[in-house]
Amino acid sequence: MRFFESGFQLFAFFVFAAAVGHTFVMHRFHRLAARFPARSLRGIVCRLLGEVEIVFGVWALVALVGLGLGHSGQMALGYLRDCHFSEPIFVFAVLLVCATRPLMVFAERAVILLSRVLGSGGRSVYVVTLVLGPLLGSVITEPAAMSVTALILWQLFYQPAHGHRMSLSLKYATLGLLFVNVSIGGVLTPYAAPPVLMVARSWGWDLSFMLGVFGWKAIIAIGLSTFLVATWFSKELETFSLPTEHQLHQVPVWVSVLHMAFLGVMVVFAHEWPMVLVLLMGFVGFVWVTSQWQDKLRFRDALGVGIFLSGLVVLGGLQKAWVASLISGLSAFQLFIGAIGLTAIVDNAILTYLGSLVPHLSTMSQYALVAGAVAGGGLTIIANGANPIGYRVLNDSFGEDGIRALRLALYASFPTLIAALCFWVFRG
Repeated sequence: MRFFESGFQLFAFFVFAAAVGHTFVMHRFHRLAARFPARSLRGIVCRLLGEVEIVFGVWALVALVGLGLGHSGQMALGYLRDCHFSEPIFVFAVLLVCATRPLMVFAERAVILLSRVLGSGGRSVYVVTLVLGPLLGSVITEPAAMSVTALILWQLFYQPAHGHRMSLSLKYATLGLLFVNVSIGGVLTPYAAPPVLMVARSWGWDLSFMLGVFGWKAIIAIGLSTFLVATWFSKELETFSLPTEHQLHQVPVWVSVLHMAFLGVMVVFAHEWPMVLVLLMGFVGFVWVTSQWQDKLRFRDALGVGIFLSGLVVLGGLQKAWVASLISGLSAFQLFIGAIGLTAIVDNAILTYLGSLVPHLSTMSQYALVAGAVAGGGLTIIANGANPIGYRVLNDSFGEDGIRALRLALYASFPTLIAALCFWVFRG
């Protein structure tokens, strides 16, 4: 089996491997950055190289420079023109819209209202947040759903200001559940989850297909996992109380409605990046005019996710040769199990994007690849493109050491197993 047909393909593979390896040593760059003044060039560079969102962007630049030096600058520019960046631009814009105070207040009120239908305690709020929030990822994109859900969890549960400190076990169980639920919660539609979006157009997956083949299984997995975790920690969750009306920010209804209108139109024009940018400029102007009801826009988080997805588009397109050789030799079940394992060290959107480049992949193998990729999307911080957002929001709540990768993988393995069983047992 021949994996590489040219020296540059081998070089591109090593660049890709270096990008993956880089994600495992990011903490070393953080420690190195602490040795330099915060505003020094070396300190800034080390901090950038320690950001998980920046990793693939940096190594994509290395690959493009290598392509230009090995062949020609025109070839590198031509390859860049052929890459499709509409999805990173769309995610960047939608994340800015969703991580704003008016939408957050609307989301909090909706969660609290729905939870009161189920009960008055913290357990009902917990269940509604971790079921409804991730499923919204099928409408407003996974990064936006992760942002909204993580912020609600932080405000209602992770903050000690509400009179109770979460146990470390509950913190990790919640984090693992959040990552897995968001990863599989975006599969109800073909345009919201990056792992699905990367293949939907190539494989002809429309809304009815996603709902009938993936959606209902994801709903069962999310509901079952959340119910079991909430039951296991029910005594602790019942000690949390709902915030009162005066504890929530007051935002005029018309402001929240217009935010949702911007979001809705962006979703409609998701694949038309010029229109998305025009809408984004209009939205930024609207936020400026209504600044008394706004917080600062989260440009850093949105830009980081955009760079991450752009980097994987550039790097992913250069991996076609070896991925085609590898995937074509696996059975559907082997591909399913392999995708669950590989997505722990390679972003699941990368896996599915590379799979879309493989010609004549069987229908069952297509299903196995995407199902395995989304099922394993909560095992690590880099397993799913939305996970760094949740990491950034909740990391400080885990003490000085922050979130530990092995402990996250341990707690995330339970909802991952449930998701895997639902997708494979009911594969049809």
